[in-house]
This record gives sequence, structure tokens and C-alpha cells, in this order.
Amino acid sequence: MNRTKTKELVYVGIFAALMAVCAWIQIPGPVPFTLQTFAVFLAVGLLGGKCGTLAVFVYILLGAVGLPVFSGFKGGLGALFGTTGGYIFGFLFSALLMWGIEKAFGKRTGVLVLSMLLGLLVCYAIGTAWFMLIYTKSTGAVGVTTVLGWCVIPFVIPDCLKIMLAVFMTNRLKKFVRV
Repeated sequence: MNRTKTKELVYVGIFAALMAVCAWIQIPGPVPFTLQTFAVFLAVGLLGGKCGTLAVFVYILLGAVGLPVFSGFKGGLGALFGTTGGYIFGFLFSALLMWGIEKAFGKRTGVLVLSMLLGLLVCYAIGTAWFMLIYTKSTGAVGVTTVLGWCVIPFVIPDCLKIMLAVFMTNRLKKFVRV
């Protein structure tokens, strides 16, 4: 294996671990939130689409096999296929979208901000649809407005702040992280 591939693998592992640590950090408030989305956006911002997406995939695989890498120290298929698992899968689709935007438009800061915002919308869409499906099967019908009130609206401002932090950190750290 050459040095470049080894370096990529190391960065993928480090950022998968960072996602787990950020999932465990819970910021209290009326609706507590974690830093998972920050870590996803930072991974793709710093590592680029390919390695950043691979880091997200590894993170999800670690949780799928039962390691407690998700929010609340959860892991396993139960966490992935529960009501909020769609948001975890949404991280992967966010990273894939950001990778596609990077390939099409480059890595300029404005493009990065736009890709992160669109990635967040994709994560919200997948997670909300998943939540509604699982919740309806297990509890009963629920309206989209109600689910948005539970799962999206309280997180919009914190997630936008996390995007701002991820862009700032990406710009500050990119000279040190060369993949």
C-alpha cells in the first residue's frame, strides 16, 4: 500500500472517530443537540468528497455492528432502524451530495457553504420521511408539520451554526490536512 492510501485510511478512521465523539457531546437546551452534523460537514470539507464520504460510511458501519457511536451512546441495528435512524443515513446522502457538488463546482468556500446547506436539507428530508414511516408503523399516524416541529425546526439554527463552524474550521485547517 502506498503512502497516499495509508494516509487516506488514517484520516478516514480519525474522522469516523471524531463523528462518534461529536455524537456523544450533547449541548443542553430546550431540545438538546449533538455535534454529529458538524463532524460530517468537517469531514467532507477537510478530506474532500471521497474520503469524507468514506468516513461517514465507516462511522455508520461501526454503529451498525453495535459499537455505541451514535447519540446517547447507542449502537446496533435498533438505533439505525429506529425513528431517528433516517437522520444517520441522511448523513451519508449529505456527504454524497457534497461530493457531487465538489466534483462539479470545486472546493471554493461559497461552494462548500452551499453544499453543506443542501446536504443539511437532504439529511432533514430523509430523516423526516424515515421518522414519519417508523413512527406511523409503531405509534400511529402523524402529520408532517408535527414531525417538522419535533425533528427539524428546533435544529435549524444550531445546525446552521454548526455549518458556519465547519466552514471556519475547514478553512483554518485545510493547510494542515492534505489528502
